[in-house]
Amino acid sequence: MRIVIAEDDPLLREGLALLLRAESLDVVATAGTPAEFLTALDAHRPDVAILDVRMPPTHTDEGIVAAIEARRRRPDLAILVLSAYVEQTFATELLTGGVTHLGYLLKERVGRVEEFLDALHRVVAGGTAIDPEVVAQLFTRTRHDVRLERLSPRERDVLALMAEGLGNAAIAERLCVTHGAVHKHIRNIFAKLDLAPTDHVDRRVAAVLRYLEDVRHRV
Repeated sequence: MRIVIAEDDPLLREGLALLLRAESLDVVATAGTPAEFLTALDAHRPDVAILDVRMPPTHTDEGIVAAIEARRRRPDLAILVLSAYVEQTFATELLTGGVTHLGYLLKERVGRVEEFLDALHRVVAGGTAIDPEVVAQLFTRTRHDVRLERLSPRERDVLALMAEGLGNAAIAERLCVTHGAVHKHIRNIFAKLDLAPTDHVDRRVAAVLRYLEDVRHRV
């Protein structure tokens, strides 16, 4: 796994690189600005990029803009965005562009090394890793949606874990229910969100994007 890190805080940038190298992962470059990151992206062609949301010069959305540009240049690139706190506008701007090979975590999650590494590997493998706090806040903003209000509390729990990128087995373990129960809840979610089977749409992804799209239009 070849990794590029884009983080303007030198201490955090080098600490993250040391952590990953200690896990025998190949950090091929680190960058302190979006321009340096995009140069490193072209030079090293990494498998995954880890970016801070707020970077120079304005420390607003440069990291998100750089992530979107990186995905334009390399659609197969896995991206894990780190943020000091939940920024709903930035989360939905990034996530509604596609949810494969993509993660959005709070920086405090890095300190939970096992969880952080699990999220990193999940993103590189083509999955999604969304911080539970991000999911919780997005749900709070969208709960008035008529279709989402059709869901039972347990179905909301299942959809929230789907949005984090967990598979059925992991959801069953987290909620202490059977695989069959999870399958039934997901089937109900699809039905209540009017997601019919089709060869052209991944209903699991569509269910997650349904409420993310609603947030994007209102923030």
